[in-house]
Amino acid sequence: MSWGDLTPELLHSSVWADGLVESAGIPVYDMPLVSVGGGLGSFTLVDVLRVSGVAASAMRVLSNSDSPWQTWEYLTRVSQLPAHERIRSDSGARPDNIWGFPSYAVQEAWQERSLKPLLQVLTEPLMADFYSPKSAMVTWSVRREADRIGYWEMLAKGQVRMVRKRLGGGYFTVLTPPSGSGPTKRVVLRSRYVHLAVGYPGLKFLDDLQEFRQRQGERYRVVNAYEPHEHVYDQLRKRPGVVVVRGAGIVASRVLQRLMDDRERYGLQTQIVHLFRTYVTGAHGPHLFMRRKGGGGWAYQAFTMPKSAFGGQLKAQFRKASPERRARLAGLVAGTTTPKLARWQEQLHRARQGSWYHAVQAVVERIDQAPDGRLVTYTRSANSAGMQYASDFIIDCTGLEADMPEHRVLDDLLKHGGARPNKAGRLQVGPHFEVLGAESDGGVLYASGAATAGNHFLAVDSFLGMQTAALDIADDLARRGFCKGLGPFRSVSQWLKWVANRRLA
Repeated sequence: MSWGDLTPELLHSSVWADGLVESAGIPVYDMPLVSVGGGLGSFTLVDVLRVSGVAASAMRVLSNSDSPWQTWEYLTRVSQLPAHERIRSDSGARPDNIWGFPSYAVQEAWQERSLKPLLQVLTEPLMADFYSPKSAMVTWSVRREADRIGYWEMLAKGQVRMVRKRLGGGYFTVLTPPSGSGPTKRVVLRSRYVHLAVGYPGLKFLDDLQEFRQRQGERYRVVNAYEPHEHVYDQLRKRPGVVVVRGAGIVASRVLQRLMDDRERYGLQTQIVHLFRTYVTGAHGPHLFMRRKGGGGWAYQAFTMPKSAFGGQLKAQFRKASPERRARLAGLVAGTTTPKLARWQEQLHRARQGSWYHAVQAVVERIDQAPDGRLVTYTRSANSAGMQYASDFIIDCTGLEADMPEHRVLDDLLKHGGARPNKAGRLQVGPHFEVLGAESDGGVLYASGAATAGNHFLAVDSFLGMQTAALDIADDLARRGFCKGLGPFRSVSQWLKWVANRRLA
């Protein structure tokens, strides 16, 4: 038996009536709450709601991913943060543990029977680098919590096509199940609440690199650090080569460390040209209390945002500030940064002394391909004539694409759902991360993660940021009667269940 599909009337209607969907022949299933995305943002919300007493049968997570850590694990691995390496995150920022205790440092100390992680936390950052957990530890802990809360019972595989308002209140979420999973081409979930945690739409290339890739059809020598590029390191092990690195954030530092590690481990002759658009020469900032360390082209910061953005003075300022002041504050404290780690600094020092790492401040004008297949980067700078750099590979470390029109669901939400962009070009949300303009007669559409940057909370794209959003959303849902409030007695009892790894009913 074959079911129906989206009709022209559905596609062009911003509000759907029950009869309109039924007449299209699409099967409709009722579900009180639906979370779209299936990454750590979705996981964090359903975890908080399960702890708050919501049954697994009352929620569905719609996703193409097999697990909540799948995309995160992939991005960390290809950007040179494999399982044994440490990520850029605080010890208490645990997606699997809303209480943050025991922290990752305590867990690592217990598992490895070592006091070293605890001593590092106690002496950071004056006598030691900030502690951060290994990637594998994050994956293991999220898997444990997913099993405990029954995450797999809530997961519905497929590609979400759109979210439309329902006449009478609530929303319809259209899901395209995996090919071959059954006779149904589309499935519609009818819910009172919808949560969007869709992450980044895709890779973000620098304009000149994107133009070159499209013009030459080049996917081998010009790569993004967030796409598989292990072949670059493999080729450099086989013969000497030159690599141009673009970017000045955590991913650029990790790529450089990988290149330097391989050079030391295998005795390679790799040459590195590092192009900075903005070259930081020292500490910088508007005044004494908002200065960031820097030097050698880099801006140094332990985490993606100052710690006060997660739960201190800066967080309070952002909540109270006007959109214009938020934009100004974000310009001061955000930006491209990387942690100043001792081992990596030693490697850079040796590389500069050995004249095989060359840091250059310049603006790239274009990329061409030489007759021998090598890449030629043409640059200009304010202090010298234009320069050319021939290389075997270019690695773009500038980030991921966050523009809403690039994401199908968000773009549809802007066109049909009543959502509107904020000053940063992301979704405008209220104090409980409700998407403003997308209300539907008592139904609420929430959002968290990168799509909500530029609102009342600065550090949205982080473990603690996703937990903050999840707790605020849960508070609003408790006020609406969907779940219980997480008071002190319930919180303590649920923490004890977490410690005992007791499965939730």
